[in-house]
Amino acid sequence: MNVLLSLALTTGVLSGLWGWVAVSLGLLGWAGFLGCTAYFACPQGGLRGLVIAGLTMLSGVFWAQVIMDGSALQPEWTLLGYLMTGVVSFLMCVQAANRWLAFVPGTFIGACAMFAAQGNWRVVLPSLLLGLIFGYAMKNSGLWLAARAGRTKATAQPAAKPR
Repeated sequence: MNVLLSLALTTGVLSGLWGWVAVSLGLLGWAGFLGCTAYFACPQGGLRGLVIAGLTMLSGVFWAQVIMDGSALQPEWTLLGYLMTGVVSFLMCVQAANRWLAFVPGTFIGACAMFAAQGNWRVVLPSLLLGLIFGYAMKNSGLWLAARAGRTKATAQPAAKPR
């Protein structure tokens, strides 16, 4: 079984499981899939990628809250909201100078989830983080399955006859 097929299989099974978990726990299924996506998209893999994707998404949730709270200070000043968005977006990119916050898409994923959920961080945070763990499980179980299938296939082949 090749890697793509293995990843597709484990992602399909665990996506269905995530859907059930999200509904059972009252979480946002779509936000969980954003967490999964963050892990798959992070250039670092393994536990390091899990931590980096998690930290960047959490920072995005924070930055979105800054934009929402800052914009609410003077709601009649619509220009303030646009200015806040521009300044904070700049800061979201600049924070990538820290290697643990260098996955800029993760930061924007966290912020977008907050905006989509209208600032309900109490449901966004567990949805993103559990989704991230599911993404880790999807990718790593798929890679494990592909490696195991490759070893099984190699041992099942007959040895070449000596000349």
